Amino acid sequence: MNAVKSANDAKEKARQLQSTLYLVAKANPKRRFHALYDKVFREDVLLEAWERVKANRGSGGIDGVTIGFIKQEYGEQRFLEEIGKQLREGMYYPQAVRRHEIPKADGKLRPLGIPTVRDRVVQMATKMVIEPIFEADFKACSYGFRPKRDAKGAIRCIQQTIRKGVSWVVDVDIRGYFDNIPHDKLMTLIRQRISDRRILKLIGQWLKSGFVKDGQLHKTEIGSPQGGLCKALHNPPYEK
Repeated sequence: MNAVKSANDAKEKARQLQSTLYLVAKANPKRRFHALYDKVFREDVLLEAWERVKANRGSGGIDGVTIGFIKQEYGEQRFLEEIGKQLREGMYYPQAVRRHEIPKADGKLRPLGIPTVRDRVVQMATKMVIEPIFEADFKACSYGFRPKRDAKGAIRCIQQTIRKGVSWVVDVDIRGYFDNIPHDKLMTLIRQRISDRRILKLIGQWLKSGFVKDGQLHKTEIGSPQGGLCKALHNPPYEK
């Protein structure tokens, strides 16, 4: 019961933090946030991040550590305390992702990058902190990889627009988008809203962490791995 209460408290505190960040960012579109890193290793944020990673399930990364192992043998509290300590002391370093390829409908393979569970928790905690800031800048018509928005919602929006008299629909897809994201341009866009050097360093490390395939480590100078935390947050506290 105490564990449930603790998790619920963490969820509520994390939602309050997100709501505050969203409202501040919305009120000032030109504001750059410089004090975010200390929020990533807050106990409530890390606990809520862990709960979301558990809910998303997924397999382990290159270290072989699984969610089940942490829950049943290693200890969840010990695991989160170690992550918090590493972040506070500047001793956290991400590992390379495990490359796994899955077949697509057209017969081609889609490469997925699977981070370690530890990295997924830190990524989720960071995502919880910075996502509300960027959410404040999106247009209402944007549906890609956003909280509580999906392809079905985009289709409904198109249908409503057509009923208003619009007669053209343009369908555009960027081939291999995630594989070709330029790191320098991405970081330039992030810096428009975030000036916290430790947050920027974290993101840069994840982009450059590389991937392991067939036992070989490959560097990543471009692109971002699919399979991490592109999914939207659960029940975000901000709405359009």
